[in-house]
Amino acid sequence: MVSLSVYFEDPFWVGVLEIVEDGELRATRFVLGAEPTNPELYEFLMRHGVALLERADAAPPLPVETRVERKVSPKRAAKLAARAAARVPRRSTASQEALRMELENHKKEAVSDRGKRKQALSEHKREVARRKRIERRRDR
Repeated sequence: MVSLSVYFEDPFWVGVLEIVEDGELRATRFVLGAEPTNPELYEFLMRHGVALLERADAAPPLPVETRVERKVSPKRAAKLAARAAARVPRRSTASQEALRMELENHKKEAVSDRGKRKQALSEHKREVARRKRIERRRDR
């Protein structure tokens, strides 16, 4: 099952595409900018829908939780409500968790790419310095 949620995350409108199959959830997030109208959203999905589905499919899967609600005593419910009100309001859905994992993977890839580029740059500088040294020796 594929679902699309659009919500406002200050200062932009954001969409979350979720794919649930075989008890696993995969999700991807994309920024829409200004509030989209239904025709604009339809046009966006027609243009970028396949790429979004591929991104969501490449995201790490999370198991879909099946929760059994237990009856909670009124005092316990009041304590839980007070704790929830004290916390910073954040979404902690499975799709948000999948998005967080996807972001962490991108960060790790960026770090390794930066390391490779830095290594290549230092090797390039070393090579340039070696060539200059050889040229100076030849000019003597």
